[in-house]
Amino acid sequence: MVGISAASPLRAEIELVFGTYAADKPSATVRKYRPFLTFLENRMEVLLDEDVTIRLRISKDYETSIVDLAEGRVDFARFGPASYVHAMERNPGILIVAMESKQGEKRFKGVIAVHRDSTISGLSDLAGLSFAFGDELSTIGRYLAQAHLLDVGISSQDLHGYAYLGRHDLVGEAVGAGKFSAGALKESTFKELVAKGVPIRALVSFDNVTKPWLARSGLESHILDAMRQVMLSAQNEEMVKRVSKNGFLAGSDADYDFVRRAMQRSRDF
Repeated sequence: MVGISAASPLRAEIELVFGTYAADKPSATVRKYRPFLTFLENRMEVLLDEDVTIRLRISKDYETSIVDLAEGRVDFARFGPASYVHAMERNPGILIVAMESKQGEKRFKGVIAVHRDSTISGLSDLAGLSFAFGDELSTIGRYLAQAHLLDVGISSQDLHGYAYLGRHDLVGEAVGAGKFSAGALKESTFKELVAKGVPIRALVSFDNVTKPWLARSGLESHILDAMRQVMLSAQNEEMVKRVSKNGFLAGSDADYDFVRRAMQRSRDF
């Protein structure tokens, strides 16, 4: 929650809480966000002429982080598309601050991977085999992957088995270890695992929309405006690129309509 405290007789302090979940290892999440949050503090202080402190809150799972934002326990957050849709269902007052940019676009790739030595050549070959999904609320790790399986006539009943493993890296490692025939994960994690020697290859790739940064319902407008001004700066400073390699873009709720459709489709899985 935003807190205003007397930092000096002339300056107040704005205290914000940033929330996210550990899609990868929590230690990696801290290393990724803390420098950017410090950068955001400094730039917002200049714009607002007030001291700004941002604390980082990492939730253990998607569901907890969704509730935290919907109920106002965090002031702003970075979510995946499906988590944004769920959060909006809980609290329609949530606002998009900005969307991450991928080379100037709002789309990037998810991957369904198999073992490097697998003879599987297409999605339809997965009938009767096992599949590793990510978190049960993951856009790539569940909803989009299940929609693509349904498109080739495969539902949960057509698989030998499946499980939700949580993080993207755990999915890739499980497929590489031969524990599952295939699994869904984001392309960046897939490439990192391949570079580390995990024996997996991409069976198919598919579009996903970039992550939104969100503000809780009721966040003071001057704070939201300052945050948005920093993130949408045309300068694209190096610190911004650490979190979003190509900065941020203005976003709207309509950008996530195709994810909503995939979520509805996955109900048949």
